[in-house]
Amino acid sequence: MDGIDFSSGKGFTFTKHTPEDVAHFDRVFEIFKELLTHTSGDLDEAFDWLDTLDREYDIFNEEYTLQDFEEDLKKRGYIREEIDPEDGNTGSGNGKKLLTAKLEAALRDHALDQIFGKLKKSGLGNHRTSKVGVGDERDGESRAYQYGDDLALVNMTESLKNAQINHGISDVYLTEDDLVVEETKHKAQMSTVLMIDISHSMILYGEDRITPAKKVAMALVELINRKYPKDTIDIIVFGNEAWPIKIKDLPYLKVGPYHTNTVAGLELAMDILRRKRNTNKQIFMITDGKPSCIRLPNGEFYKNSVGLDETIVAQCLNKAAQARKLKIPITTFMIAQDPYLRHFVEMFTAQNKGKAFLTGLSGLGQMIFEDYEKNRIKRI
Repeated sequence: MDGIDFSSGKGFTFTKHTPEDVAHFDRVFEIFKELLTHTSGDLDEAFDWLDTLDREYDIFNEEYTLQDFEEDLKKRGYIREEIDPEDGNTGSGNGKKLLTAKLEAALRDHALDQIFGKLKKSGLGNHRTSKVGVGDERDGESRAYQYGDDLALVNMTESLKNAQINHGISDVYLTEDDLVVEETKHKAQMSTVLMIDISHSMILYGEDRITPAKKVAMALVELINRKYPKDTIDIIVFGNEAWPIKIKDLPYLKVGPYHTNTVAGLELAMDILRRKRNTNKQIFMITDGKPSCIRLPNGEFYKNSVGLDETIVAQCLNKAAQARKLKIPITTFMIAQDPYLRHFVEMFTAQNKGKAFLTGLSGLGQMIFEDYEKNRIKRI
């Protein structure tokens, strides 16, 4: 029996049994999750890359092979095989291999650990406001009792201490002047729309910008689910057009042969946020290029990649002003240093009264996290 030592003769000694392949699997699994993120969830391509890396860095050995790892992925429920229409059976090795929901969640968790560090799930997840008064959450501060304060907030220890000081210890009694209450702060909930640019420039010039953006999106989703479960986050992508994507589809996100229709993205983001009941609403936009496309009233696309097109920019600024009227701040994260992009973002930010950051790809996640935390203030 594994894990039990009978040799002492004095009783049983139980030790934790760890399968021999656990260390092998975990080591390779970390590499594999990174490869899957870069290949947009393409399992075959990720396995090919893993095989290439093995030939150069000896990832596998006689004890643990690539085939063993693939079999472990199946056993642990990370991948499944699509039914082969010819034989109607799975597990034949002929069907297409697909990610399961468990592996999709593991990729989000991997992104979170990489960008924000390991965070434990919180049961509260509420944003604080600077408004002080009868709120929902105690913050450790105290003040004198005022008529109308909730008696449940009275700090009896501090109140009795005041009574002893004010009236002596021989005849202790409480008056209204002795009472101390604990300060509270109102809880606020946040609704966020994260806009991700998927125009062709996100993979141009030999720089992969979509993978870091995708990682940030997965990490932010996981962060909010763990730490602020009462908040909401929606992900939309924008190229020639804009559309929402499901959280589970984030690992598969790819760029396309698109221009940058920022207007369409903003319209969809505001439409989503209008339906949210939360008081606090915000838009995060990750982009590497200036707006270069809009849809005309006749349904056709108007595109211009040269400089800043006045017609396109005017519509963008109009959307920025609309968002400001709806009290929806927009934070733009520029992941490129295109002078036209910077000039546009300066005008756009001034119109919305929002914020903009010029950040390298490596600092994108931390910057978004810090801005999300700073925006945890209820606008009143």
